[in-house]
Amino acid sequence: MTKVLIATDKPFAPVAVQGIRKVVEGAGFELVLLESYPKQEDFIKAVENVDAVIVRSDKTDKSVIDAGKALKIVVRAGAGYDNIDLQAASAKGVCVMNTPGQNSNAVAELALGMMVYYVRSFFNGKSGTELKDKKLGIHAYGAVGKNVARIAKGFGMEVYAYDPFISKEDIEKDGVKCLGSAEELYSTCNFISLHIPANSKTKESINYSLLSRIPAPAVLVNTARAEVIHEADLLRIFEEKKAFAYLSDVEPVNKAEFEAKFKGRYFFTPKKMGAQTEEANINAGIAAAKQIVVFLKNGDRTFQVNK
Repeated sequence: MTKVLIATDKPFAPVAVQGIRKVVEGAGFELVLLESYPKQEDFIKAVENVDAVIVRSDKTDKSVIDAGKALKIVVRAGAGYDNIDLQAASAKGVCVMNTPGQNSNAVAELALGMMVYYVRSFFNGKSGTELKDKKLGIHAYGAVGKNVARIAKGFGMEVYAYDPFISKEDIEKDGVKCLGSAEELYSTCNFISLHIPANSKTKESINYSLLSRIPAPAVLVNTARAEVIHEADLLRIFEEKKAFAYLSDVEPVNKAEFEAKFKGRYFFTPKKMGAQTEEANINAGIAAAKQIVVFLKNGDRTFQVNK
């Protein structure tokens, strides 16, 4: 029987697992669960005799892919897929997919939630400021960026976006002002919300040249990936610009330095939480299961991210 493995160190919500099971077993497949596993070796062993795998942020490297004797497809329940070795998968003929858009509202709500938390002085009883009439720049206008814009407009923010892969017409039809470069975006807006993927072109691309352009008081919000930030440059900006804050869904490597020097100017979630909602769990998990079923039954590769 065809087997589908859910391998999640951070498990799906039980209701999401139930939904995935319904899709998988409804297709005549067997569902195998590996949750909260203590060692990577457990993942490697579990993948040996399955046809498909659903993961979240789980490290799906060459050792995992090579261990899958019958493995045909890996689906990342979420948008980012830098935890999967695409080269190893392609070399073995394994299809890799993501589930774009399924977590987008959850991530967008977190981004705006962190902004509110910061401008209201972390709810510590002291006077704060408001988001209304502030200029928000959205760096990358995909599914998450569109939801950030929708929510931010509800707060009365003035919303701008830059995305070289999306037309000006598609951005401006949402009531968002399209800018022609990242440099222009960072020079225009006090709040910058990052939604770029982590790849060879974007890693450490959020550097001194961009960060130094943000007018004070400047707030950088990162619900994307830690790797896109040039951390040495970020620390330099913190030293030079006292009215600069960093709010992130991923802790920086140099977290201790922020704690020692910049109290009140940063907030980091204790773990990546953008997709940590029941709704996002359900949406991404079930989407992953459906994509596996149509791939195994019909060869549908709509959301494939490797070649």
